[in-house]
Parts: sequence; structure tokens; C-alpha cells
Amino acid sequence: MGENRDTLERLYDVILSRKGGDPAVSHTAKLFAKGRAKIAQKMGEEAVELAIAAVSETREEMISESADLVFHLLVLWAECGITIEDVRAELRRREGQSGIEEKKARQLT
Repeated sequence: MGENRDTLERLYDVILSRKGGDPAVSHTAKLFAKGRAKIAQKMGEEAVELAIAAVSETREEMISESADLVFHLLVLWAECGITIEDVRAELRRREGQSGIEEKKARQLT
């Protein structure tokens, strides 16, 4: 840990620290206790709420819903053993590549 770590990294570490915690005192521990399917469902709900906010709500509501989505995405990653660095590495791998070409490459594998 250090001051140079960004907010997402610090949040991810807090989320990891809640694994196996008491569901009675931690919303994140409660999500972990319910398992991957429930976490994925919750993340999907947050994605829908963000999409709705994008077409009918204010900028502030979009920011709030985006934060909810990112939080639940980080919980899902933690549940699945995916790190922020794993996703960064994949984004770096795709950097400079056409989205169309990248999608074609994924379909071939």
C-alpha cells in the first residue's frame, strides 16, 4: 500500500479484506457469502441502472450509478480471482488495435 495507489486499487484491497468477513456488518461480506451468481446478478442490475440513468437522469445520477457499477465489478473480480492488473494487462494488449480487428481475433480462438 502507498499513497501512489489509486482509488480503485485501494477500494479493491478493501473489498478483498471483506472476503470471509461477517455478513451482518459488511455489505461486501454479504455479497461474497451469497456467491458468484448473486454478485454477477447485482453487477448486472447496476449496469442496467446506469444505462437507464444515461438516457433519463442527470449527470450526477450517472456518476453515482457508475460508481455503483464499478464497485460491484470489483467485487465480482475479487470473487473470481481477477486483479486490476489482469485487466490492465489485457487493455495494454489491445492498445492500438482496431476494435473490429480485436473482435475478429477473439472469434478465431
